[in-house]
Amino acid sequence: MRLRAVIFDVDGTLVDSQADILAAMTAAFKAERLSAPNREAVLGIVGLSLDVAIPILAPDADAMTCTRMVQGYKDFYNQRSAARGAGTLSPLYDGAREALQRLQKQGEVLLGVATGKSRRGLDKLIEAHGFEGIFLTRQVADDHPSKPNPSMLFQALRELGVEAVDAVMIGDTSFDMDMARAAGMAFVGVTWGYHDTLRLAGADVLIDDFAQLDSALAGIWSKANV
Repeated sequence: MRLRAVIFDVDGTLVDSQADILAAMTAAFKAERLSAPNREAVLGIVGLSLDVAIPILAPDADAMTCTRMVQGYKDFYNQRSAARGAGTLSPLYDGAREALQRLQKQGEVLLGVATGKSRRGLDKLIEAHGFEGIFLTRQVADDHPSKPNPSMLFQALRELGVEAVDAVMIGDTSFDMDMARAAGMAFVGVTWGYHDTLRLAGADVLIDDFAQLDSALAGIWSKANV
């Protein structure tokens, strides 16, 4: 049986965490008495690791200030999560759970995650949504350079024992797409996330609903087998 891998981004792909990302970023800027960036700017950097994202949003801040802002963001987000519960904090997009369950039932398909979240944040989210045992590889910002560096995907493929030609990345941002390309993997872009579809023009397939994911994957893998 030929093994396949499907690697998911998290924020903007599986869960809608934009309200909490915006709140945490605003808190981080406020703590340093800086004007917070607008919604479009913040959502534009979702997917990048915080140590890369915050200097982009605060180009005039020095390195020490950016370091404090990274920690301030994490502290606010974790406190908000503890107060409300991760499941409420980042609700699943419609159809996400069902799509994961369908793929998990296919014995040759192995699932994973490659996210800009911290391991702590991802673990809390997985626990809150009851996803233990679904993702056989979990690649997080703690252990890798920021997207679009392909380090996360290379490690995921090694852990799963799958070749890049048999793997697909699912994501909502150009960072996910560029990471997949750098790793030699196909990319399925989702249109409900944080980047405009124009930024995903290079995707192998764009889907508007999780119900379209199965056919998108089948089409990609049929071409790979030619």
